[in-house]
Order: sequence, then C-alpha cells, then structure tokens
Amino acid sequence: MPELVKLYIRNVAIGFGVAAVFVALLLWFNVMNLWYLVSHNSDGVLAVFLLWFMHGIVFAGVQFAFAVMMMARKDDDDDDHHGGHAIRDYLAVPVRAESDTAQRKTRR
Repeated sequence: MPELVKLYIRNVAIGFGVAAVFVALLLWFNVMNLWYLVSHNSDGVLAVFLLWFMHGIVFAGVQFAFAVMMMARKDDDDDDHHGGHAIRDYLAVPVRAESDTAQRKTRR
C-alpha cells in the first residue's frame, strides 16, 4: 500500500477517534441538555451516530491537513528573510539642483 494512503487512513482514524471523544464529552457534560434528548427519544441512537459521523468527517479532514502541512521541510536553513531579496548596498543617485528662476519658468 502506498505511503500516502497509509498516512490518510491513519489520520482519518485519528480524526474519527477524536470525534468520538468529543461527542462523548458533549453527552457527558450534557451540553444543551443533549443527553436527556438522546436518552428519551427513540431516534437518539441515530442522532448520536450522525453527530459522531459528521464531526468525524470534519476532524479527519483537519487532522489530515495538519499532518500534510507538518510534512513540509525547509530546503535552505540559512535563508532567514521572508520573501524577496535583501538590498545590500544603497547606491548614490545624483540629483541635479535647479535654480529658483528655472523652476519658475517651467511652471508657467
């Protein structure tokens, strides 16, 4: 099996595991009276399954994205600037100063 597929399956399993813990904590702490609604309704098991499944999709995607972004490595370690090239030397630019009368003639 390719390494990328192994990475994906592993991170999806981690994401669904985190989702199971999250839903269990939601039920344990009775957030928004969720435990009462689930335990006193005939469709409570379906609601818990859908809650776990939908959170699992989100957490699996986030987990896989995090794993892919953590795979990035820096190619050049001594390149500390953030984009562009640093200007090493400033060059003197000659500027011709005009007299006050020459400026007045060009304005008219």
